[in-house]
Amino acid sequence: MAEPTPSGAPKPAKSSAVPVASGAASPPPQFVPENDVHLLDRLAVLYRYRRLCVTVFVLVTAAMIIQGYSNVQIYMAQARILIEDERSTAIPGLQNDSNTYYEDPEPYYQTQYKILKGRDLTRRVVRRLRLETVPEFNGTKPPPPTPISMLRDLKTKLMGYVKRTPDTALEPPKVDETADESALVAGFIGRVSVDPVRGSHLVDVTFAAEDPKFAAEAVNTLIDEYVSENLEIKLRSTQGMLDWLDKELANQQKRVEESERALAEYREKENALSLDDKQNIVLSRLNQLNDAQTRARTARVQKESLYNQVKSISSGTAPDAIPIIAQNPTVQDRKGKLSELQREKAKLLERYGDRHPQVVNINASLSDAQRQLDLELALAVQSVRNEYETALLEERTLSKNLEGAKVEATDLNRKGIGYGVMEREAKSNRQVYEALLTREKELRVSANSRTNNIRVVDRAEIPRSPLTPGGRRTWLMSVLVGLTLSVAVALSLDYMNDTIKTPEDVTRRLKLPFLGLVPAVRGDKHPLLASSQVPHDFGESFRSLRTSLLSKYPEDGTKILIVTSAQPLEGKTTTAANIAMALAYGGSRVLLIDADMRRPGLHRPLRLTNERGLSQVLTGQARVRDVIQRTVDPNLLAITAGRMPPNPSELLSSERMKTLLTNLAHGPFNWIIIDTPPVLAVTDAVILAPMVNGVTFVVGAEMTRRRLAERAIEIVMQSRPRYAAVVLNKVNFARNKYYYSRYYGHQYGNYYAEATL
Repeated sequence: MAEPTPSGAPKPAKSSAVPVASGAASPPPQFVPENDVHLLDRLAVLYRYRRLCVTVFVLVTAAMIIQGYSNVQIYMAQARILIEDERSTAIPGLQNDSNTYYEDPEPYYQTQYKILKGRDLTRRVVRRLRLETVPEFNGTKPPPPTPISMLRDLKTKLMGYVKRTPDTALEPPKVDETADESALVAGFIGRVSVDPVRGSHLVDVTFAAEDPKFAAEAVNTLIDEYVSENLEIKLRSTQGMLDWLDKELANQQKRVEESERALAEYREKENALSLDDKQNIVLSRLNQLNDAQTRARTARVQKESLYNQVKSISSGTAPDAIPIIAQNPTVQDRKGKLSELQREKAKLLERYGDRHPQVVNINASLSDAQRQLDLELALAVQSVRNEYETALLEERTLSKNLEGAKVEATDLNRKGIGYGVMEREAKSNRQVYEALLTREKELRVSANSRTNNIRVVDRAEIPRSPLTPGGRRTWLMSVLVGLTLSVAVALSLDYMNDTIKTPEDVTRRLKLPFLGLVPAVRGDKHPLLASSQVPHDFGESFRSLRTSLLSKYPEDGTKILIVTSAQPLEGKTTTAANIAMALAYGGSRVLLIDADMRRPGLHRPLRLTNERGLSQVLTGQARVRDVIQRTVDPNLLAITAGRMPPNPSELLSSERMKTLLTNLAHGPFNWIIIDTPPVLAVTDAVILAPMVNGVTFVVGAEMTRRRLAERAIEIVMQSRPRYAAVVLNKVNFARNKYYYSRYYGHQYGNYYAEATL
């Protein structure tokens, strides 16, 4: 789309959203306000919701003060105990810790916590404290009525008719409890709190009561009873075990005596003293006979070998050829003497003859020596034979005795089967008896030590102050809570209110330049500058808006603007009429066109007729000069929308509309202001945006949600308009007086308004 220059020559349109003025080197500098949130912005929020803040502050503070002064003062006393594992009470060397106690500590500690709030322990505490005499528990002390308690009672009664409140899951009362005692026990349990200290075996036990002295006494009595009851249970369990062990030891001792007596009687009856390993004569004799028989057999074999050699003499073997006989010392001695005599005879024969007396004597000696040698050889042979026969006899005797010993051992083994059964039973009874006796002694030592795995670490002291503050603390706490809630309510409402409220919202959220703001006018639906009843600041706002437009569009020639909004009822038509009127009052010739052919409204504030207008021009039913109407100012002319056509969007996008805008741009007008429908309703503004110099968005202050405004601007910016800016309309200066006076100085507008009167 070509933008007409004052001379009529077409100029190429630029692709940026903000056009460069014709004949200018660069657009005018834009002022970008600081977007940081100041502390005064938060104060402005509080001022905006000041009535609500004051209401919340007064109600909350009053309710807390009344509740604080009417509440019953509750005191809480706290004591601390140490619950150790049961292994801590074990005496070293007497018990096996790994087998005596259960190893998972979690169930044990959870059980102890339940015992601390159990009915059995609490009943003992109630009886010891004589709780029925305490006014706080016996019902003789009526609670003071408070507004909160009355509201609570009323709520309880109403809820009782609608829905039954479930009962608290407590331990059921015991059979031996009376109704009063059951109520006291339940009431006492409800005030007890058991809190384990994280990462340790310490446990904090607390009790809440109206009397601080009684609260301390109650929690101390509770932990004392708990510690003593735990010790009593252990001692009672130990004593019960000792009683059982005493009876069992007596019975087991009888079994041991009976089994050992039966074992001795069996040995006597069977004449089997050797059944005892220490006195087993049969087995010892059997072993000895077995060894002796083995040795006898070995000796007999050796003797038999020698005897077999001796028996070979009968077959012609010389006796001295047998080694055992030849090695006989006597035989060797006789053989030596015989050899010596033979040597002497040989010497004598060399000197004498056979009949020489010396030779005769030596022959007699040789005969005697030979006879003695033969006798010794015979004795040696007989000795070998006798030794063999003796060894054989000994072997047979030992074999016979060994067989008899085997028979006795077999008989003893048969008797040992029954004896072994009886002996094992006697040993088993003895072992059980010794184990029970050892355990009985260990339990007696443990019982005498009176060790306890639970002890008191810190006893409860009388609390000095109640749980709820009173006096000055009540006032201070009430004021602080009321102030905090009032501020929180205001900031929360402001946070949840995502409408466009301030110029900072325009620049920071919508990312568009801000042209100006227009105050809201009460009572007048279409306020105009021409009216004498509009406020002074309303007129000044449009004069300031006129100045902004002149600075935004400083180029020469006709400037065509469209005025639109995101949604209906944001005041775009009134804003378009007043912008045109302000420009006309400034000396510019202005043409105001109503392009909202679906719901035309520009003719009403200007009091013009709407018989013919833009729709007739675009359809060819009328000429431009026939539909232009004069207004209250001679510099301001207007073209109304005319009768509603069936196709407004097609007419606005037609060549006739482009030709019309081109002709009007070359006409006598300095400004052409076009009022268009809302962007989110129809696409008429999007169609016209590329054909004009700029788009002016009218945003109703605290009316248009940010997401809707962003969506509308996004739709228009898709058509790449040359320039776009925002006017914040219907600003409530009275409601946001602090904010706008701080940033825009509207308090000075009243000063100059009064000066003109």
